[in-house]
Amino acid sequence: MTRQASAGIRDIAVVAFAQTGHRRTSDDLSEVEMLMPVLHEVLDRTGLKTSDIGFTCSGSSDYLAGRAFSFTLALDGVGAWPPISESHVEMDGAWALYEAWTKLLTGDADTALVYAYGKSSPGPLRDVLTRQLDPYYVAPLWPDSVALAALQAQALIDAGDTDEAALAAIAARSRSDATANPHAQLRGPIPHGEPLVRPLRTGDCPPVGDGAAAVILAAGERARELCARPAWIRGVDHRIEAHSLGVRDLTDSPSARLAAERAGAFERPVDTAELHAPFTSQEVVLRKALKLGDHVRVNPSGGALAANPVMAAGLVRVGEAAARIHRGDSDRALAHATSGPCLQQNLVAVLEGDPR
Repeated sequence: MTRQASAGIRDIAVVAFAQTGHRRTSDDLSEVEMLMPVLHEVLDRTGLKTSDIGFTCSGSSDYLAGRAFSFTLALDGVGAWPPISESHVEMDGAWALYEAWTKLLTGDADTALVYAYGKSSPGPLRDVLTRQLDPYYVAPLWPDSVALAALQAQALIDAGDTDEAALAAIAARSRSDATANPHAQLRGPIPHGEPLVRPLRTGDCPPVGDGAAAVILAAGERARELCARPAWIRGVDHRIEAHSLGVRDLTDSPSARLAAERAGAFERPVDTAELHAPFTSQEVVLRKALKLGDHVRVNPSGGALAANPVMAAGLVRVGEAAARIHRGDSDRALAHATSGPCLQQNLVAVLEGDPR
């Protein structure tokens, strides 16, 4: 469901956002123990209790947890008794937010809790992410996420769209901006590092870490009751590229551009963009696809280069954009989430605050 389908039906907003302090490892905590403080915090921000929530939706991956239906254990952190209206997506939490948004559009609920979590530290993340690939032709070759991102970066360099110095500048800016983000895993001036998979260096790649995030959505006047300045979702859409990397132009992202167009991102300029770009080269692709000029503040939180909890990083982008609207630091923001290799799947949401 796109912006056009929702126009004139129901206004829905992000009214609260909370996240963990993202860490390299959380061996001392289970998924439930990692989630509980975040869920309590996001509810406390609105004064709501679990029983006040009309719909709950989560995003996570059984591959990270290493066991089937692992998300059912996380429900202990929410409180599933008395019975609640609940759903789950095997995707980043941004897609869980999309499901909750559509649920609220139907009028079946006025509030929704969306949460996502991921513990990447227990296993070899680069190997785990190969399971996202085409199982017949690509996955058997075991190309990991960094190697595929390096192919994309090299394609951009060969096309003249960027160079290694420009990629290093993106990394430096992101880590510098993260200095003001107490939740970021990497902050401040960090060396660009040694070559990892050419042309990418360690500084061009996201940190491996654990984390969780949660947001609360509310509709209409209920949103204004719960938040002084709600972040209204003016449009949201998601699209996917062809599964085969060989038939794609890795220097462009038509799916991100189409999702932004359907979400209404090009109707009026945005002042902030929280992009889920785990690799510096992906920011280059997204800036072009989403038509983001120099006037747009990109990833003031530090972005995924500062903290990239798999399955939660996209929801964090939506939450960070909404939080800037809540604080009055932004009036119209774009939030982006991605999943899969080389920006294969892309979700774009446009958020706005009430006129000052």
